[in-house]
Amino acid sequence: MLSSRLRLAHRLPILLGWVILGPALAGAQAFAGQAKVDDQRLLSAGAEPGQWLMVGRTYAEDRFSPLAQINTNNIKRLGLAWFFATGTRRGLEATSLVADGVLFTTGTWSRVYALDAATGKLIWSYDPQVPRRWGAYACCDVVNRGVAVWQGRVYVGTLDGRLVALEAATGKPLWSVMTVPAGQPYTITMAPRVIHGKVILGNGGAEYPGVRGYVSAYDGADGHLVWRFYTVPGASAPAEGAAMAQARRTWSDERWQMTGGGGTVWNDIAYDPQLNLVYFGTGNPSPWNSVIRNGDGKDNLFTDSIVALDADSGAYRWHFQTTPADAWDYDADENLVLATLKIDGRPRRVVMQANKNGFFYLLDRASGEFISGKAFVAQNWASRLDPGTGRPVLAGPPYGINGRFVRPSVFGAHNWQPMAFDPGRRLAYIPAIDAPFLYQPESRFRAVAGRWSTGLNLAAQAAPAGLDPLLLEAVIRRVVGGELIAWDPVEQRARWRAKQPLPFNGGVLATSGGMVFQGTADGRFVVYDADRGAVLWQRRLPNGIIAAPMSYEIAGKQYVAVMMGFGGALGLSGGDAVLVRGRDYAGYLLVWTLDGAASLAPAKPARHNLPEPFSIRADSAALAEGDRLYNQHCAVCHGANVISASALPDLRYIDAETHRRFNAIVLGGGLSRRGMPGFADLLTAAQVEKIHAYVVKRAELTRHAKLEPRWWTAVKEFVYPKIAPLLNWLQMRKFG
Repeated sequence: MLSSRLRLAHRLPILLGWVILGPALAGAQAFAGQAKVDDQRLLSAGAEPGQWLMVGRTYAEDRFSPLAQINTNNIKRLGLAWFFATGTRRGLEATSLVADGVLFTTGTWSRVYALDAATGKLIWSYDPQVPRRWGAYACCDVVNRGVAVWQGRVYVGTLDGRLVALEAATGKPLWSVMTVPAGQPYTITMAPRVIHGKVILGNGGAEYPGVRGYVSAYDGADGHLVWRFYTVPGASAPAEGAAMAQARRTWSDERWQMTGGGGTVWNDIAYDPQLNLVYFGTGNPSPWNSVIRNGDGKDNLFTDSIVALDADSGAYRWHFQTTPADAWDYDADENLVLATLKIDGRPRRVVMQANKNGFFYLLDRASGEFISGKAFVAQNWASRLDPGTGRPVLAGPPYGINGRFVRPSVFGAHNWQPMAFDPGRRLAYIPAIDAPFLYQPESRFRAVAGRWSTGLNLAAQAAPAGLDPLLLEAVIRRVVGGELIAWDPVEQRARWRAKQPLPFNGGVLATSGGMVFQGTADGRFVVYDADRGAVLWQRRLPNGIIAAPMSYEIAGKQYVAVMMGFGGALGLSGGDAVLVRGRDYAGYLLVWTLDGAASLAPAKPARHNLPEPFSIRADSAALAEGDRLYNQHCAVCHGANVISASALPDLRYIDAETHRRFNAIVLGGGLSRRGMPGFADLLTAAQVEKIHAYVVKRAELTRHAKLEPRWWTAVKEFVYPKIAPLLNWLQMRKFG
């Protein structure tokens, strides 16, 4: 007995040491592999099916997992393995990475998380402390699409324009560089890519005056700038090389320089190691209204283009412009996928893209030669693509003086939500959007620093101030929607289409298990048969999904992970188009596996009581002007027609005290520390009063609708969908 006690006493310090140091040593072991994510390992990422080392899994960006443990035979057993609460109620867009048992992902305001990929235990988190006022420059929510890992470091681009390198084991910042001009309204929401030890990323902001697009490469070790390629010319374009001199000839005069030109690189990058070419898409020219920017209709290179550069030097190699002289905000920033396809009897190395403009493009990735292109959705801005050049043949003037209904909308036929490509089936799976947009010139355009300056009357989409909310919902739901499309890029045709009730659904994952995974805007996680499009499995969720899933393997078990958090561009501005009553906006990382038995906490949906009565005297002219001003300047965050479909405040339900402080908030910036900027540089006190009157009117209508007898609501819910098609037809007849 004594000897056993002595042995225990002798071992006690060792045991205590393991209790204290064990977790740290286990964490160090888990991160040991992080230092080995070097250039060679990234180049051979396709040979490690259990890892997910880049946001697109490999440099080809095909988002295809070779894992097949989860398959069509056992998909009914899929369950939630674990979940992680991010603590946010805004949009979540990141694709997670998994390297050697550690999962890295990002949340709102560019926060980074490292978790145990098997259990979900938080290892560390990093908050770059982005000033909340910078949210005013984020056109499309305070989102982030992920990180890059290399040589024991994690790289993240922050919303306010920094590139930060973190120690993978601890989350400790190693260095930070500012990648954008100080004080200018640039943002970063994209995931960086690491190629040959260089961290490559761009930025966003083409809706704001002064923003000139570019993509940069930074040394992964210390952050110094290696090269930079501008996508549009500056004042000294001839001195910036042959590529910028070429681009300068495609701009008509100097008017565009007041808005910087745009052309931002804000989303996707792919890489061909054999050709040593980096591929990326560029955004819209600025402003959107081409008459203001571009009186003689020149092409405006290199906006709306797919561009190839030498990865080592950043030297220009080729470009292909998808929408010359863009007038519709048809960015070419949608994800690019590299593949080898048999075309006309011989293999060709191609780059493919389902573009925002509604056409699917197939290009030779060595030369940029146009191979083929065809519309993958209904569109009416172009009659066709020229079969030799791929240049669009316009169906008529962009929109004229009075405006025109055009498909796709500014949200595109396909947006940033990535498509996936199954190389065995040779099918691309596209998360498509179906929505029209009334393009109408802004009659009183002026470029205002730090403010959206598109040159379009965004308020043209708004409904009359007095329109019944139920009728408005019935009309909108008749003209918008989404679908998942299985597209054959060689034959340029759809193999199948799966219709979805809302637009702006999540990105896509394809797997060797014969399935396609996608989350939806209305709050479902769905698994489709890759060959037929049949729904094999789905789960109802408390929130919507816009991010893309990914898959990995730990200890012989396959997992599928996806961020759940509705928001983003259409989430903020869509109003009734994407409204889901009873939605819980809490953001989570959800991880699924066979026989998973975890369950989320009960949903806590946002609850709105009856709007408090508040009176403002305003005649019909003042209400109409308030309608125009709100939907031009406020709807982008608070929702069209004062209907919020996101976690941002629905202004119909603000309390009496907030009504009394309305001018102090909107003009004086009383809530700027919470991300609500003041608008004194853009609006007058009289204009804010009219906006306020319009908000109150919309609150009154909502109050009346909630108080009306249930039988009358039932009658309207039956009648309104019947008359909605007629109202749509009349509107389309008016604006073509």
